[in-house]
Amino acid sequence: MKDYIKIGLEKGYISLNEDMSRITYLFQNNKEYAYNKPEDKVQAETVLRLILDYNYPARRIKQFVPVTMGREVKEADIIVYEDDACIRPHILVECKREEVSEAEYQQAIEQAYSYAFALPCDIKYVWVTSGIKSDYFEVDKTQNSRNQMPDIPQFGVKTVASYKYVYDAHFLPQIAGEQRFFDLSAIDQAELTRRFKQAHEALWAGGQLNPSEAFDELDKLIFCKIWDERKPRKMGEPYDFQIITVSKDEEKNENKRRLIENDNLYKRIIALYEEGRAKDKEVFRDNIRLTPEKIRTVVGYLESINLSETDLDSKGRAFETFMGSFFRGTYGQYFTPREIVQFVVDVLPIQYDSKVLDTSCGSGGFLLYALNKVRTKATQLYPKYKTDTRQYKHWYSYWHDFAANNLYGIEISEQISRAAKMNMIIHDDGHTNVITSDGLIPEKTIIEKTNNQGFQYGTFDFIITNPPFGSTIRQSEQAYLKTYQLGKKEEDWLAVTTPPQNTRDGQNTEVLFIEQDYKFLKEGGYLAIVLPDGILTNSSMQYVRAQIEDWFRIVAVVSLPQTAFMANGAGVKSSILFLKKWTKRESEILINTKKSIERRLLSDNGYLAQRQTWEKEIKQKQKEKANEIKDRQKILVTAAKQTDEYKSWNANLLAEYANKVDELKSRMTDEYQQTKQKELADYPIFMAIAEEIGYDATGKKTAVNELNAIGEELKRFIESL
Repeated sequence: MKDYIKIGLEKGYISLNEDMSRITYLFQNNKEYAYNKPEDKVQAETVLRLILDYNYPARRIKQFVPVTMGREVKEADIIVYEDDACIRPHILVECKREEVSEAEYQQAIEQAYSYAFALPCDIKYVWVTSGIKSDYFEVDKTQNSRNQMPDIPQFGVKTVASYKYVYDAHFLPQIAGEQRFFDLSAIDQAELTRRFKQAHEALWAGGQLNPSEAFDELDKLIFCKIWDERKPRKMGEPYDFQIITVSKDEEKNENKRRLIENDNLYKRIIALYEEGRAKDKEVFRDNIRLTPEKIRTVVGYLESINLSETDLDSKGRAFETFMGSFFRGTYGQYFTPREIVQFVVDVLPIQYDSKVLDTSCGSGGFLLYALNKVRTKATQLYPKYKTDTRQYKHWYSYWHDFAANNLYGIEISEQISRAAKMNMIIHDDGHTNVITSDGLIPEKTIIEKTNNQGFQYGTFDFIITNPPFGSTIRQSEQAYLKTYQLGKKEEDWLAVTTPPQNTRDGQNTEVLFIEQDYKFLKEGGYLAIVLPDGILTNSSMQYVRAQIEDWFRIVAVVSLPQTAFMANGAGVKSSILFLKKWTKRESEILINTKKSIERRLLSDNGYLAQRQTWEKEIKQKQKEKANEIKDRQKILVTAAKQTDEYKSWNANLLAEYANKVDELKSRMTDEYQQTKQKELADYPIFMAIAEEIGYDATGKKTAVNELNAIGEELKRFIESL
């Protein structure tokens, strides 16, 4: 998209004061106006578009033109005149801010229409624009009518075609007196985000759809937009995803013309949708549920933009920003900030042939950055892909095959899963292997439910994930809990008896995801997982840490600040754990060594014999005390044990011996840790604390991101393993 303000400054049409609060239109005898409201910028850009795109002489353009409305005098934002004397009005333009609601926008159309009819001279055209949406009309005061058009005519043009946007318009010859067509335009992140949000609000604000339904329907239309851009076309052929008008000659009635236009647009959109669905059946399973008029509304926001040519990062950020704000408001979901995602992906040696999985993928951020990493490598290998056909073939195959065959994601929420697929599509593929499923169910169940053979245990090179924290999977709710080692109560090597029931009543999801990810990984595969610090520090979680030690080589621990997820609605202190799966043999040696140390310490310390001795002492003292009370009070032994005296004495006795047991256990646990450190093979672990990570607690960008420097060191460390 052209930067009209920048061009206007360069060409000397306008100037801005130092703080950009005032704008001077140099071609209007240096008239100065405010430039501190959103609509001021829209108006300035529209004036410059009239000059630069539509070739109207600057001297024929006036702003804030008085219009007498009965007893009131109002102002038309812009009027373009037919003559240099600016007597005969030709085009009236009404400008609104970009964030104007759909209802307010429709009011602006009626307002502009009333201004046009109130002017003393006949006017031919009306243009209403918010910068991100435009409507054009041919008006006839004598007939009291208006005819919607795809565009206003350029200077010197009498006849306007029924459509505005065509493929490769900039290559078409420009013939004097004939309407110039337009290419679709790449736009920046901020504008794309606004267009998504405005289109979404237009769908649900009227009450016909709830926000969730509106989000799904907008997703479908974005899907259609992408498919329209991908369709092969000849130079000059019009796009389907645009409003194509019907002339007055075809249908004189304004309302009937609109119905015909809407019906034609609806048919084109449905055709695009079905074409896309035929190739991507898993993306959307239900039909478009919008009325033709609602489809027209959304198309109005998106028809002019080129999603394919918009910078990959910009459109990804736009969709994620829009999606993130929606899901936070609707579902309380939070997604991993891209600074963390980029850090994790950058340090891992992911290649074009690596198989990558996110078991709780959310919006697909980790997968997208993995895709982008491979795509960047492809560009390095084939730098001339844009001009060299052979290089383009290799470049495209390099990253596209990776996206189609090697990227996998699991998301439990169907709506978020669809959004993740759309996110992948917007980033140019990779959505095929994103599935809707509970990420904790067994692989066979996942494969049966999705018919995707790729979700097999022991097949992934990398798993990168930020699992949900804090929720608990209960045995009574999910039977699969009993299949998890971490769903069972840990074996206490210092226990003298085996508990009759070893299945836990419940287990935290983040703990279970550690085990599920272990199952999915190949031997030697890497797991990068965001975990709450409690797993790494709480004494109650020692059994989890011990299990991690048995399954993985601990590669790195990177501590994140408390604020890492606050902007997304979560305040849990967390760290990123980088793990490398042991081979089966390495894991067996580790486990057997630990068991050997335990057995040796039990034997050397005579642990079981000591515990048995203490048990005998307790029973003997209990017997003696009960008999003493029996003899003194002349009661039975059973009655003696029920006296307050006995109960108080016995509680003190048991506490005394419990302290002895605890002291012994503590001493042996310390001895175990010391012995383990001596006998187990030692290896270095990368440790880092990141206090500044590029944004603050509100999500606002900051100048310092320590993850960049940490990432460079960690990358070298991993390469050295």
